Amino acid sequence: MSDPSAFRPRRFAVVGAGPVGCIVAAFLARGGHEVTLCDVVPELLAPALDPGIVLEGAESFRQAVTRTCPVVDDLAPWDPEVIFITVKANALPLIASALEGFLGPERYVVSWQNGIDTERELARTLGRARVMRAVVNYGCGLLAPGRVRIPFHHPPHYVQELDPAGRAAALAVAEALTACGLPTRHTDQIVSMVWRKTVMNASMNPVCALTRLTMSRAMSDPIVFAIVQALVQECIRIARANEILLGWDYFEEAMAYMRGAGDHKPSMLMDIEAGRRTEIDYINGKFIEYAERAGLDAPFNRTMRALVKGLESSLERKGAG
Repeated sequence: MSDPSAFRPRRFAVVGAGPVGCIVAAFLARGGHEVTLCDVVPELLAPALDPGIVLEGAESFRQAVTRTCPVVDDLAPWDPEVIFITVKANALPLIASALEGFLGPERYVVSWQNGIDTERELARTLGRARVMRAVVNYGCGLLAPGRVRIPFHHPPHYVQELDPAGRAAALAVAEALTACGLPTRHTDQIVSMVWRKTVMNASMNPVCALTRLTMSRAMSDPIVFAIVQALVQECIRIARANEILLGWDYFEEAMAYMRGAGDHKPSMLMDIEAGRRTEIDYINGKFIEYAERAGLDAPFNRTMRALVKGLESSLERKGAG
């Protein structure tokens, strides 16, 4: 095996041409890297080549990627050294199975996603040595295929390997992202960071999806705000019961962060508006799972999951009709 410290990736792939994937693909390509963008929806891929991905808002530029492909298996001939997974978490088992067929040694997969345990889902198939997890700190929405609005960008972002042997590779990924304009740091606290972010996602995303309110409107409505606050408190209890370190003043930090989020639609609301399935199972569903492990109940999270699942079903029936 070659010296891990010599790993300097130049060939990247991004699986998922939604807003999150378009952003990381555009930055990597602007940094001079070879970037293959993959998605099963052809309409999302076409603009990435011509005229290029357009970012607007907190970051603003246009950048074409090297190539696109519609199937994960098609990545094999290009042999990407690092593959970023930016799709909804419910697609992970299928993607991991496809990657397993061709992912070679010293090739890495980064879960660049929302939700708890997405990296574990990948590692279940690919092994821990190949998998990294990131926490991303930008808000985004897809205005049109290849056109992304970024209402806020609060770097740094963070990445960590699952296996200690992958530390040098994770440092190299962070260095490459930082050089491209996405300031990223290596951390050894990724689990805590994932939970800190997911508590807020679990408290805000389903509420906005169900009420169709933006984040600022949800936080300014006293009745809706009470539900958000109760979800935050319940999620914190579940995290602490599972010995997840959030910080003694995390509650105040989370509430202040969400109050300042602005007139922004979270991703779950955008999924519902587009008639897509959400990531509720990897967000509120995970708090229910971890509550059960600790012998706790999670009534607010159970309610949110049930209502969002019901809303998904109603949209599916409407589309079928």
